[in-house]
Amino acid sequence: MARYTGPVCKICRREGLKLFLKGDRCFTPKCAVEPNRKPYPPGQHTQRRRKVSEYGIQLREKNKARFMYGVLERQFRRHFAEAERRAGSTGENLLRLLEMRLDNVVFRLGFAESRAQARQLVTHGHITVNGRKLNIPSAEVKIGQVIGVRPRSRQLEYFKTLAELLKRRSVPEWLSLDVENMSGRVLTAPNRSDIDANLQEQLIVEFYSR
Repeated sequence: MARYTGPVCKICRREGLKLFLKGDRCFTPKCAVEPNRKPYPPGQHTQRRRKVSEYGIQLREKNKARFMYGVLERQFRRHFAEAERRAGSTGENLLRLLEMRLDNVVFRLGFAESRAQARQLVTHGHITVNGRKLNIPSAEVKIGQVIGVRPRSRQLEYFKTLAELLKRRSVPEWLSLDVENMSGRVLTAPNRSDIDANLQEQLIVEFYSR
């Protein structure tokens, strides 16, 4: 399945919660799931009440996670297989793997307003890991690695503006941010309590365990 390129606000309306796919817009009254906006999914007949099956609930939760982290179905299946292989809770392992993706870490450090923008910064070669350029958004970042912006890229207007904004931003506890050098370090792997994703990972595990 190809990457979704349509209006992402439709996805948030369909799921009924903010997936933070549009960056700063998600924090304004223009957000598609604000209380004063339409409280039902998009479409012609979506105001009708329909009973969703157990399979449907599990499928929606899986797709919600996919859209939130910007992962294709095949990639998501690979992440799940790896999470299942590792010791511990499969659901928590899955979320931890998604959080440790390079594009997500770039987003969490505040270098991008959304994960989609973070993925673009990585693929365009603006991001380094331990001082070396890495343009693979799905790369798993390891504990202790330093993620930064290439010195050449810091001369761009976007990063000059970002340097001022980073002074007012906070990062999750499992990361540290060096504003002066525009870089961040992975201190530890995130626990479930450190991940603010509004997901029920057990439903995803049940979906793939059918």
